[in-house]
Amino acid sequence: MARKLDRREFIAATGAVGIAGLAGCTGGGDGDEETTTTEDDGMDGEETETETTTESGGDGTESRLSWHAGGTGGTYFPLSNEFKSVVEANTDFTLQVQSTGASVENVGSLARGNADFALIQNDVAFFAKNGTGIDAFDGNPVENLSGVATLYPETIHIVTLADTGVEQPSDLEGATINTGDLGSGTQVNATQILEALGIEDFTEQNTGFSQASDQLKNGDIDAAFVVGGWPVGAIEELAATEDVHIVPVEGDNRQAVKDAAPFYADDEIPSGTYGLEDPAPTVSVQAMIATNAEQPEATVEAVTEAIFENVDDLTIKTDFISKETAQDGMSIDLHPGAQAYFG
Repeated sequence: MARKLDRREFIAATGAVGIAGLAGCTGGGDGDEETTTTEDDGMDGEETETETTTESGGDGTESRLSWHAGGTGGTYFPLSNEFKSVVEANTDFTLQVQSTGASVENVGSLARGNADFALIQNDVAFFAKNGTGIDAFDGNPVENLSGVATLYPETIHIVTLADTGVEQPSDLEGATINTGDLGSGTQVNATQILEALGIEDFTEQNTGFSQASDQLKNGDIDAAFVVGGWPVGAIEELAATEDVHIVPVEGDNRQAVKDAAPFYADDEIPSGTYGLEDPAPTVSVQAMIATNAEQPEATVEAVTEAIFENVDDLTIKTDFISKETAQDGMSIDLHPGAQAYFG
Protein backbone atom coordinates (compact mmCIF):
# COMPACT_ATOMS: atom_id res chain seq x y z
CA MET A 1 0.00 0.00 0.00
CA ALA A 2 1.51 3.27 -1.07
CA ARG A 3 1.54 6.01 1.54
CA LYS A 4 0.73 9.61 0.81
CA LEU A 5 3.75 11.85 0.47
CA ASP A 6 3.71 15.51 1.15
CA ARG A 7 5.59 17.71 -1.29
CA ARG A 8 8.72 18.10 0.84
CA GLU A 9 9.04 14.35 1.43
CA PHE A 10 8.57 13.67 -2.28
CA ILE A 11 11.20 16.13 -3.47
CA ALA A 12 13.64 15.02 -0.80
CA ALA A 13 13.29 11.41 -1.90
CA THR A 14 13.82 12.33 -5.53
CA GLY A 15 16.86 14.41 -4.69
CA ALA A 16 18.47 11.68 -2.63
CA VAL A 17 18.22 9.18 -5.46
CA GLY A 18 19.47 11.68 -8.04
CA ILE A 19 22.46 12.80 -5.98
CA ALA A 20 23.46 9.21 -5.33
CA GLY A 21 23.37 8.50 -9.05
CA LEU A 22 25.46 11.54 -9.87
CA ALA A 23 27.90 11.35 -6.96
CA GLY A 24 31.49 11.91 -8.02
CA CYS A 25 30.58 12.51 -11.64
CA THR A 26 29.83 16.19 -12.00
CA GLY A 27 33.26 16.83 -13.42
CA GLY A 28 32.92 14.03 -15.96
CA GLY A 29 34.47 11.19 -13.96
CA ASP A 30 38.05 10.11 -13.93
CA GLY A 31 38.07 8.79 -17.47
CA ASP A 32 39.24 5.36 -16.41
CA GLU A 33 35.98 3.83 -15.24
CA GLU A 34 35.08 0.56 -16.92
CA THR A 35 31.57 0.67 -18.33
CA THR A 36 29.39 -2.38 -17.82
CA THR A 37 25.77 -3.33 -18.28
CA THR A 38 23.68 -6.37 -17.39
CA GLU A 39 22.00 -8.52 -19.97
CA ASP A 40 19.74 -11.56 -19.81
CA ASP A 41 21.54 -14.51 -21.39
CA GLY A 42 18.25 -15.88 -22.66
CA MET A 43 18.81 -19.34 -21.23
CA ASP A 44 18.27 -19.57 -17.49
CA GLY A 45 17.07 -16.05 -16.69
CA GLU A 46 20.26 -15.13 -14.86
CA GLU A 47 21.88 -11.82 -15.58
CA THR A 48 25.42 -11.77 -16.85
CA GLU A 49 27.72 -8.79 -16.76
CA THR A 50 29.12 -7.80 -20.13
CA GLU A 51 31.57 -5.07 -20.97
CA THR A 52 30.44 -2.21 -23.15
CA THR A 53 33.78 -0.45 -23.21
CA THR A 54 34.28 1.00 -26.66
CA GLU A 55 36.84 -0.23 -29.14
CA SER A 56 39.31 2.10 -30.78
CA GLY A 57 39.15 2.66 -34.50
CA GLY A 58 42.14 3.21 -36.71
CA ASP A 59 41.83 6.99 -36.59
CA GLY A 60 41.90 7.10 -32.81
CA THR A 61 38.16 7.55 -32.40
CA GLU A 62 35.90 4.95 -30.77
CA SER A 63 34.13 2.59 -33.13
CA ARG A 64 31.54 1.28 -30.66
CA LEU A 65 29.39 3.85 -28.91
CA SER A 66 26.93 3.51 -26.05
CA TRP A 67 23.58 5.25 -26.61
CA HIS A 68 21.22 5.48 -23.64
CA ALA A 69 17.53 5.78 -24.49
CA GLY A 70 14.56 5.35 -22.15
CA GLY A 71 11.91 2.78 -21.30
CA THR A 72 10.89 0.31 -23.99
CA GLY A 73 7.28 1.53 -23.81
CA GLY A 74 8.10 5.13 -24.74
CA THR A 75 9.40 6.94 -27.81
CA TYR A 76 13.09 7.23 -26.87
CA PHE A 77 13.86 3.53 -27.23
CA PRO A 78 12.42 2.79 -30.69
CA LEU A 79 13.68 6.13 -32.04
CA SER A 80 17.15 5.42 -30.69
CA ASN A 81 17.14 2.11 -32.53
CA GLU A 82 16.27 3.95 -35.75
CA PHE A 83 19.22 6.27 -35.08
CA LYS A 84 21.35 3.16 -34.59
CA SER A 85 20.35 1.92 -38.05
CA VAL A 86 21.18 5.16 -39.87
CA VAL A 87 24.45 5.74 -37.99
CA GLU A 88 25.65 2.21 -38.64
CA ALA A 89 24.63 2.42 -42.30
CA ASN A 90 26.44 5.71 -42.89
CA THR A 91 29.50 5.62 -40.61
CA ASP A 92 32.05 3.17 -39.25
CA PHE A 93 30.46 3.36 -35.81
CA THR A 94 28.26 0.81 -34.10
CA LEU A 95 25.72 1.90 -31.49
CA GLN A 96 24.67 -0.07 -28.45
CA VAL A 97 21.21 1.17 -27.47
CA GLN A 98 20.33 0.66 -23.82
CA SER A 99 16.94 0.95 -22.15
CA THR A 100 17.10 3.24 -19.11
CA GLY A 101 15.00 5.34 -16.75
CA ALA A 102 15.47 8.21 -19.25
CA SER A 103 16.51 11.83 -18.72
CA VAL A 104 17.88 12.19 -15.19
CA GLU A 105 19.50 8.76 -15.22
CA ASN A 106 20.93 9.43 -18.67
CA VAL A 107 22.55 12.68 -17.52
CA GLY A 108 24.36 10.73 -14.82
CA SER A 109 25.52 8.14 -17.35
CA LEU A 110 26.88 10.85 -19.66
CA ALA A 111 28.60 12.58 -16.77
CA ARG A 112 30.32 9.38 -15.66
CA GLY A 113 31.23 8.39 -19.20
CA ASN A 114 29.00 5.29 -19.09
CA ALA A 115 27.13 6.65 -22.11
CA ASP A 116 28.53 8.39 -25.17
CA PHE A 117 25.17 9.77 -26.35
CA ALA A 118 21.73 9.88 -24.77
CA LEU A 119 18.24 11.24 -25.23
CA ILE A 120 17.11 13.66 -22.53
CA GLN A 121 14.60 16.46 -22.05
CA ASN A 122 15.70 20.04 -22.62
CA ASP A 123 14.49 21.14 -19.19
CA VAL A 124 16.49 18.42 -17.44
CA ALA A 125 19.52 19.36 -19.54
CA PHE A 126 19.26 22.98 -18.38
CA PHE A 127 18.87 21.99 -14.73
CA ALA A 128 21.83 19.61 -14.92
CA LYS A 129 24.18 22.00 -16.68
CA ASN A 130 23.36 24.85 -14.34
CA GLY A 131 23.16 22.89 -11.09
CA THR A 132 19.68 24.10 -10.26
CA GLY A 133 15.99 23.31 -10.51
CA ILE A 134 16.12 19.68 -9.37
CA ASP A 135 17.48 18.53 -6.02
CA ALA A 136 19.58 15.93 -7.85
CA PHE A 137 21.55 18.71 -9.53
CA ASP A 138 21.21 21.54 -7.00
CA GLY A 139 24.73 22.79 -6.38
CA ASN A 140 26.14 19.92 -8.47
CA PRO A 141 26.32 21.15 -12.07
CA VAL A 142 27.15 18.52 -14.67
CA GLU A 143 29.84 20.55 -16.36
CA ASN A 144 30.69 18.09 -19.12
CA LEU A 145 27.13 17.83 -20.45
CA SER A 146 26.96 19.02 -24.07
CA GLY A 147 24.11 19.48 -26.53
CA VAL A 148 23.86 17.87 -29.96
CA ALA A 149 20.37 18.59 -31.33
CA THR A 150 16.75 19.00 -30.35
CA LEU A 151 14.27 16.62 -31.92
CA TYR A 152 10.56 16.95 -31.21
CA PRO A 153 8.02 18.07 -28.59
CA GLU A 154 7.80 15.79 -25.57
CA THR A 155 4.10 15.84 -24.89
CA ILE A 156 2.90 15.64 -21.29
CA HIS A 157 0.23 12.93 -21.11
CA ILE A 158 -1.84 12.57 -17.95
CA VAL A 159 -3.37 9.19 -18.73
CA THR A 160 -6.42 7.72 -17.04
CA LEU A 161 -9.32 5.45 -17.94
CA ALA A 162 -12.88 6.54 -18.53
CA ASP A 163 -14.24 4.70 -15.50
CA THR A 164 -11.88 6.31 -12.94
CA GLY A 165 -13.91 9.50 -12.70
CA VAL A 166 -10.82 11.61 -13.37
CA GLU A 167 -11.95 14.14 -15.96
CA GLN A 168 -10.14 17.37 -15.05
CA PRO A 169 -6.90 18.19 -13.19
CA SER A 170 -8.85 19.01 -10.02
CA ASP A 171 -10.00 15.36 -9.91
CA LEU A 172 -6.39 14.33 -9.24
CA GLU A 173 -6.67 15.64 -5.67
CA GLY A 174 -6.67 12.58 -3.40
CA ALA A 175 -5.96 10.23 -6.32
CA THR A 176 -3.31 7.53 -6.68
CA ILE A 177 -0.93 8.74 -9.38
CA ASN A 178 2.03 7.05 -11.05
CA THR A 179 4.53 9.86 -11.68
CA GLY A 180 7.05 7.78 -13.64
CA ASP A 181 10.31 6.08 -12.75
CA LEU A 182 11.97 7.51 -9.67
CA GLY A 183 14.48 10.14 -10.78
CA SER A 184 13.26 10.25 -14.37
CA GLY A 185 12.45 13.36 -16.37
CA THR A 186 8.81 12.25 -16.31
CA GLN A 187 8.82 12.36 -12.52
CA VAL A 188 10.39 15.83 -12.59
CA ASN A 189 7.64 17.11 -14.90
CA ALA A 190 4.91 15.40 -12.90
CA THR A 191 6.15 17.05 -9.72
CA GLN A 192 6.25 20.49 -11.31
CA ILE A 193 2.86 20.13 -12.96
CA LEU A 194 1.00 18.74 -9.96
CA GLU A 195 2.39 21.55 -7.83
CA ALA A 196 1.42 24.15 -10.44
CA LEU A 197 -2.09 22.68 -10.58
CA GLY A 198 -2.38 22.89 -6.80
CA ILE A 199 -2.57 19.10 -6.32
CA GLU A 200 -1.03 18.45 -2.90
CA ASP A 201 -2.80 15.34 -1.57
CA PHE A 202 -2.10 12.26 -3.65
CA THR A 203 -0.73 8.75 -3.29
CA GLU A 204 2.41 8.45 -5.41
CA GLN A 205 3.63 5.40 -7.34
CA ASN A 206 6.89 5.14 -9.33
CA THR A 207 7.27 2.80 -12.31
CA GLY A 208 7.69 3.03 -16.04
CA PHE A 209 4.52 3.29 -18.08
CA SER A 210 4.44 -0.36 -19.13
CA GLN A 211 3.86 -1.26 -15.48
CA ALA A 212 1.65 1.78 -14.92
CA SER A 213 -0.55 0.54 -17.75
CA ASP A 214 -1.14 -2.70 -15.85
CA GLN A 215 -1.84 -0.68 -12.71
CA LEU A 216 -4.51 1.29 -14.58
CA LYS A 217 -6.09 -1.89 -15.92
CA ASN A 218 -6.14 -3.44 -12.46
CA GLY A 219 -7.53 -0.34 -10.79
CA ASP A 220 -4.42 0.11 -8.64
CA ILE A 221 -3.91 3.74 -9.75
CA ASP A 222 -6.18 6.48 -10.99
CA ALA A 223 -3.81 8.20 -13.41
CA ALA A 224 -0.26 8.11 -14.75
CA PHE A 225 2.11 10.66 -16.23
CA VAL A 226 3.78 9.80 -19.52
CA VAL A 227 6.14 12.21 -21.28
CA GLY A 228 6.83 11.44 -24.92
CA GLY A 229 6.04 12.34 -28.48
CA TRP A 230 2.58 11.16 -29.47
CA PRO A 231 1.65 8.52 -30.25
CA VAL A 232 3.41 6.74 -27.38
CA GLY A 233 3.41 3.03 -28.16
CA ALA A 234 2.54 1.88 -24.66
CA ILE A 235 -0.51 4.18 -24.54
CA GLU A 236 -1.61 2.87 -27.93
CA GLU A 237 -1.38 -0.66 -26.55
CA LEU A 238 -3.46 0.35 -23.54
CA ALA A 239 -6.03 2.03 -25.78
CA ALA A 240 -6.42 -1.19 -27.79
CA THR A 241 -8.21 -2.81 -24.83
CA GLU A 242 -9.28 0.11 -22.59
CA ASP A 243 -11.17 3.39 -22.96
CA VAL A 244 -8.28 5.84 -22.49
CA HIS A 245 -8.84 9.42 -21.36
CA ILE A 246 -6.18 12.14 -21.44
CA VAL A 247 -6.71 14.70 -18.68
CA PRO A 248 -6.73 18.10 -20.43
CA VAL A 249 -4.37 20.87 -19.34
CA GLU A 250 -5.88 24.07 -20.70
CA GLY A 251 -6.93 27.59 -19.85
CA ASP A 252 -5.78 28.83 -16.46
CA ASN A 253 -4.31 25.42 -15.64
CA ARG A 254 -2.11 25.52 -18.72
CA GLN A 255 -0.99 29.05 -17.95
CA ALA A 256 -0.14 28.06 -14.37
CA VAL A 257 2.11 25.27 -15.65
CA LYS A 258 3.82 27.58 -18.15
CA ASP A 259 4.33 30.18 -15.42
CA ALA A 260 5.94 27.56 -13.18
CA ALA A 261 8.82 26.82 -15.60
CA PRO A 262 10.05 28.38 -18.85
CA PHE A 263 10.42 25.04 -20.66
CA TYR A 264 6.75 24.27 -21.13
CA ALA A 265 4.96 25.15 -24.34
CA ASP A 266 1.40 24.70 -25.61
CA ASP A 267 0.74 21.32 -27.17
CA GLU A 268 -2.22 19.21 -28.25
CA ILE A 269 -2.82 15.52 -28.81
CA PRO A 270 -4.95 15.22 -31.98
CA SER A 271 -8.33 13.53 -32.04
CA GLY A 272 -8.11 9.93 -33.15
CA THR A 273 -4.87 9.41 -31.23
CA TYR A 274 -5.43 6.68 -28.63
CA GLY A 275 -9.07 6.61 -29.79
CA LEU A 276 -9.75 10.14 -28.53
CA GLU A 277 -12.94 11.69 -29.88
CA ASP A 278 -11.65 15.23 -29.34
CA PRO A 279 -8.18 16.81 -29.23
CA ALA A 280 -6.58 16.86 -25.78
CA PRO A 281 -4.90 20.19 -24.94
CA THR A 282 -1.76 19.88 -22.85
CA VAL A 283 1.84 21.14 -22.60
CA SER A 284 5.21 19.83 -23.75
CA VAL A 285 8.95 20.05 -23.30
CA GLN A 286 11.53 19.13 -25.97
CA ALA A 287 13.43 15.91 -26.59
CA MET A 288 17.10 16.31 -27.43
CA ILE A 289 20.31 14.40 -28.10
CA ALA A 290 23.10 15.06 -25.61
CA THR A 291 26.69 13.91 -25.25
CA ASN A 292 29.65 14.75 -23.03
CA ALA A 293 32.63 17.00 -23.53
CA GLU A 294 35.00 14.03 -23.66
CA GLN A 295 33.60 12.82 -27.00
CA PRO A 296 35.96 13.56 -29.92
CA GLU A 297 34.74 16.32 -32.21
CA ALA A 298 34.97 14.03 -35.24
CA THR A 299 32.79 11.40 -33.56
CA VAL A 300 30.02 13.82 -32.66
CA GLU A 301 30.09 15.46 -36.08
CA ALA A 302 29.90 12.12 -37.90
CA VAL A 303 27.01 10.81 -35.77
CA THR A 304 25.11 14.09 -36.06
CA GLU A 305 25.59 14.23 -39.81
CA ALA A 306 24.48 10.62 -40.25
CA ILE A 307 21.22 11.29 -38.42
CA PHE A 308 20.27 14.63 -39.96
CA GLU A 309 21.32 13.79 -43.52
CA ASN A 310 19.20 10.64 -43.41
CA VAL A 311 15.98 11.77 -41.74
CA ASP A 312 14.09 10.25 -44.68
CA ASP A 313 15.16 6.83 -43.39
CA LEU A 314 13.42 7.42 -40.07
CA THR A 315 9.77 6.57 -39.41
CA ILE A 316 9.28 8.09 -35.93
CA LYS A 317 8.60 11.82 -35.33
CA THR A 318 9.65 12.70 -38.87
CA ASP A 319 7.25 15.66 -38.95
CA PHE A 320 9.47 17.34 -36.36
CA ILE A 321 13.06 16.12 -36.83
CA SER A 322 15.07 18.24 -39.25
CA LYS A 323 18.37 20.05 -39.57
CA GLU A 324 16.50 23.36 -39.78
CA THR A 325 14.77 22.92 -36.40
CA ALA A 326 17.53 21.03 -34.59
CA GLN A 327 18.49 24.00 -32.44
CA ASP A 328 14.96 25.06 -31.48
CA GLY A 329 14.74 24.93 -27.71
CA MET A 330 18.40 23.97 -27.25
CA SER A 331 18.96 24.76 -23.58
CA ILE A 332 22.72 24.12 -23.20
CA ASP A 333 25.89 24.80 -25.20
CA LEU A 334 26.53 22.67 -28.27
CA HIS A 335 29.38 20.18 -28.45
CA PRO A 336 32.02 21.44 -30.94
CA GLY A 337 31.30 18.44 -33.18
CA ALA A 338 27.62 19.36 -33.42
CA GLN A 339 28.57 22.98 -33.98
CA ALA A 340 30.84 21.91 -36.83
CA TYR A 341 27.93 20.18 -38.54
CA PHE A 342 25.22 22.76 -37.96
CA GLY A 343 27.57 25.66 -38.60
